[in-house]
Amino acid sequence: MAQRVPRDESLSRVHGVGALFAAAYGNVGSSIYYALGVTAAFALGLTPVAFVISGLIFAATAATYAEATVMYPEAGGSSSFARHAFNELVSFIAAWGQMLNYTITVAISAYFVPHYLAVFWEPLGEAPGDIIGGAVLIVALALINIRGTEESAKLNLVLAVADLATQVILVAIGVVLVFSPEVLIDNVHLGVAPTWSDFALGIAVGMIAYTGIETISNMAEEARDAARTVPRAAGLVVAAVLGLYLLIPLVALSAMPVTQDAAGHFTTALGSEFANDPILGIVENLGLGHGLTEALRFYVGVLAAVILLIATNAGLIGVSRLTYSMGQHRQLPEGLRQVHPKYRTPYIAILVFAGIAMLTLIPGQTDFLATLYSFGAMLSFTIAHVSVIQLRRRHADSERPWKPPLNFRAFGTLVPLSAVLGGLGTFAAWIVVMALNPRTLAVGLGWMALGIAVYVLYRRNQKLPLTETVKVVTPEPLGVEEIEYRSVLVAFEDSEPFSEEMVATAVKLASKRRRGIHIHSMLTVPTHLSLDAELREAEAEAQSKIEQAKLIGGQRVTGHVDRVRPDQAGYSIADEAKLINAAAVVVGLRYRNGTPLYDKTLQTVLGERPCRVIVVSDRAVHPVDAVPAPT
Repeated sequence: MAQRVPRDESLSRVHGVGALFAAAYGNVGSSIYYALGVTAAFALGLTPVAFVISGLIFAATAATYAEATVMYPEAGGSSSFARHAFNELVSFIAAWGQMLNYTITVAISAYFVPHYLAVFWEPLGEAPGDIIGGAVLIVALALINIRGTEESAKLNLVLAVADLATQVILVAIGVVLVFSPEVLIDNVHLGVAPTWSDFALGIAVGMIAYTGIETISNMAEEARDAARTVPRAAGLVVAAVLGLYLLIPLVALSAMPVTQDAAGHFTTALGSEFANDPILGIVENLGLGHGLTEALRFYVGVLAAVILLIATNAGLIGVSRLTYSMGQHRQLPEGLRQVHPKYRTPYIAILVFAGIAMLTLIPGQTDFLATLYSFGAMLSFTIAHVSVIQLRRRHADSERPWKPPLNFRAFGTLVPLSAVLGGLGTFAAWIVVMALNPRTLAVGLGWMALGIAVYVLYRRNQKLPLTETVKVVTPEPLGVEEIEYRSVLVAFEDSEPFSEEMVATAVKLASKRRRGIHIHSMLTVPTHLSLDAELREAEAEAQSKIEQAKLIGGQRVTGHVDRVRPDQAGYSIADEAKLINAAAVVVGLRYRNGTPLYDKTLQTVLGERPCRVIVVSDRAVHPVDAVPAPT
């Protein structure tokens, strides 16, 4: 029989705390490569304090995301929380703020890649080389994402570990060679360097160091025992970033202290000369000697560029996934969320938001990018905090597998202190960013006004209520037993069209705690051609089925294209199921003149029966369970 997985069973191949920590830190840790210089330009000698305060706000926000994500393990982050707590309009506002975050993450990450690669070619470190280089990178990644791409989890894990180790080593060297409490004290002139307004702005801008917190909301789908592993992984990320984002600025400001020029202005090389490559600034001011310094510069330059490139790509992937999610909930017009007919990716959205990201690069002003990110992030985070408080009131009796400590009774229910303090902190930071940056205020409010206008006009045009959730119906499989399967194989032949019903069935069947859906897209190669013959169009069509399945199943979906000979598809499916140890196979049932057609592929799969076989009828829109495999 197919293996039935009880819901309390610990699965050995599901991500645990360590893997989840690495995934989250790989996203959050990349931002230190640009956030350090931007924050130091405002906060000067109080930069470490600014990072600690923004880090405490981050810790509260991580607790909020952990509680709501474990309660509602679905993609969307603050947008999803707001939908359950309030209504669709509030959900859209949070999602549109997230879209700004993703767009600015793409822009600012791409902008800093050339600055770190300038260790090899100096023109990349200044205008217009940095702007052109960043724009070319965005265009290239946008085109790759239109064709469809999949991040390598193993590569991200290796880079996250290398990133963390590098930062720890730099801190250790810096503490031994340059750390000076006296210099750090002399750096601070309260109320003057920095001024209180600049210090407040430094705290708000410091939140850009925590880009990638939305990763936490997407981890539950791959977590073993999410109620335990997601909060623990989030806690480790908080501890790591709080520690490093305190120690790294202390070392940096010891090596590059605050000085006063002839005009009386206070500056630090960290926020001026090395504002665009602050980690390289630390390396060059550690006093390691020319040879070792040069070697470390090249290493840090390459590592930072690769990590920032991955962060840029992650932003574009975020745009893609968020656009699809918003489209599924009828928040965006059909044109914007249109899927490419060949590659099955939301190419219009990718092109539009990549174009917006490139436009924000043109001024070449990182402080503007930082404050604009803070505008969108603080708005989304504030909505997330308020949503968790509202969920405590609205669904007080609902099961909460995990809750943060320190709750108090108010509004007739237990309210998490982390959500209250975190919400006040993010809201205050949002107000500070708007009050002290008129251009950010104008652009940010203009962005939100444009989004709300499009949302209202689209909903009115479609005769849909503004606040009611109206989701595009993904075919819901009927008659499927309530069993979680460790892994589900979905098989597509090149002669059959993509079937949403088959993927929806797999989503229903597969364990929600792992990356458990694999798309086996087959490409039939005629016998007169070699098996590795060039078949670009057919290959792209087969790959498009995998990409469309990812839009439905999200991070739980993997897949690959397999080349087969005529009449060998059934054996290929059976072999693949055995290879990945699939617990269930989903195949389609075809019809001819209204009569079910049990073709050779289906007969072979049923004959081989490598595991349980689920036959999905596109015509009847419900699966028919085939005879299970013998024990």
